[in-house]
Amino acid sequence: MNNHLLISDYYKAHRGELLAFVSSRLQGSSAAEDIVQNVFLRLLTTDKMISEVTMPALVYTTARNLITDYYRRRSCHEELEHYIKRGEKVEVRSERLEVSSVESVYSAREIMERIERRLARLPENCREVYRLHIYDGMKVSEISQQLDQGYKSVEHRLGLARKTIRQYLLKYA
Repeated sequence: MNNHLLISDYYKAHRGELLAFVSSRLQGSSAAEDIVQNVFLRLLTTDKMISEVTMPALVYTTARNLITDYYRRRSCHEELEHYIKRGEKVEVRSERLEVSSVESVYSAREIMERIERRLARLPENCREVYRLHIYDGMKVSEISQQLDQGYKSVEHRLGLARKTIRQYLLKYA
């Protein structure tokens, strides 16, 4: 049976059940619908073989991973919001940071502008790999497939771009 047809049939039959599962883990968050959609989108874009037997385990494993990612991102956002609002010493990712005022913290927009300025100076292939990884959340293997380039080549370019951006941002820390 074709993977797309199998996924489509499973989606029609079990979407509500999966949505209830995800909603219960997210305490009814509006992100539950997005996560369910992302589960099936990931399945549709995978090149791995899927069967009727492996489908339920694959769906729920992917959902659990996306829920974990959701809470990880949310936790990071909450830590940074607390850090910015309080203007005091707080633990952010195991580092002690001190802020004397809210004005001394760069806004997200300023940081993004700095990153984009530095990205513009990188070679096109490094810039493209970095954007796909950071902004689109793609893994090195996915980028390598999309760009039809070797895994090690993509990994090297991503490492180079990360190192360059990190060094650039450290100047302003």
